[in-house]
Amino acid sequence: MGSDYDRESELKAFDESKTGVKGLVDAGVAKVPRMFIHPQHNPREMSVSTNTQLNVPIIDLEGVHSDAIRHAKIIGDIRNACETWGMFQIFNHGIMKSILEEMIQGIRGFHELDAEVKKEFYTRDFTKKVIYVSNFDLFKAPAATWKDTFSCILAPNPPEPTDLPVICRGITMEYSKQVTMLTNTMLELAAEALGLNSNHLKDMECADGLFLVGHYYPACPEPRLTLGTKIHTDPSFFTVLLQDQVGGLQVLHENQWVNVIPVPGALVINTGDLLQLVSNDIFKSAKHRVLANHKGPRVSVASFFSPYIFSSSKLYGPIKELLSEENPPKYKEMTVRDYNALHQEKGLDGTSALQHFKL
Repeated sequence: MGSDYDRESELKAFDESKTGVKGLVDAGVAKVPRMFIHPQHNPREMSVSTNTQLNVPIIDLEGVHSDAIRHAKIIGDIRNACETWGMFQIFNHGIMKSILEEMIQGIRGFHELDAEVKKEFYTRDFTKKVIYVSNFDLFKAPAATWKDTFSCILAPNPPEPTDLPVICRGITMEYSKQVTMLTNTMLELAAEALGLNSNHLKDMECADGLFLVGHYYPACPEPRLTLGTKIHTDPSFFTVLLQDQVGGLQVLHENQWVNVIPVPGALVINTGDLLQLVSNDIFKSAKHRVLANHKGPRVSVASFFSPYIFSSSKLYGPIKELLSEENPPKYKEMTVRDYNALHQEKGLDGTSALQHFKL
């Protein structure tokens, strides 16, 4: 590649097109443009598990509220999954399969709208409640990733329904209600898994904020040269991920990448950085990534639950009830706003912002 390459101009032209990666694919691009190529390494070279028996835990929530024996087993399963994986799948979670399918179709439908309609939502003003963009860190990251994103802040102050695109408006509002109820249940179970009162995490306002993100990963002509999403941990307490059946999500477990196989009707739960912090490292925030793929598009919907980032000077640190002389605090207290500012500033660079708050 010549030394006269003008990366800044390529990024600017891509951004100003407002058509994202899908625009490139629709234009018939046969090679991955240089701005997407990840330098100095093949993104797939790190060890990928060949053990077909190694899968993220899958937890059946059937009977969680009605059967004491099942309830205790589920608490134990969640504790183990949060301590050792930081990611697990759940089924019998109470959200109807038809709602899940409609949510995926709504996000896919938005991304497949006429380009001129989508452009109305395209912005890099991240204080807006409804945003369509490709690569939030486009001008900071060493390489772009092969996806486009629709996102909206849905709690505690949701947008007016008329601010949302018509094609996914109704299902986004309905899905957000149902996934919020599910997350409140998950917070109760996580609190019990830590040996706390079931309301402890909810009373800390851990899930008062909801940021919903709908990713669209078009088919990639040279998937070995780029990634769908770079290695990262989530800046949340819990993330609830709805994914279609294409696959590509991987979690780092014992220094190996493990494929998170899509299970029809299941949801993926990620333990976020903030839950790792307040649990004082009892629960782990999992590093994960998404591979680019010849197949596509892949569609996923991530619901990030955390305290509302634009308010609160409320401090979060390790929960006092979990500390002792043998288990002193590992982190200083911080506001979620400060944490998110640092997370945004550093971008998805494969490290966690948590390390900056270590004592």
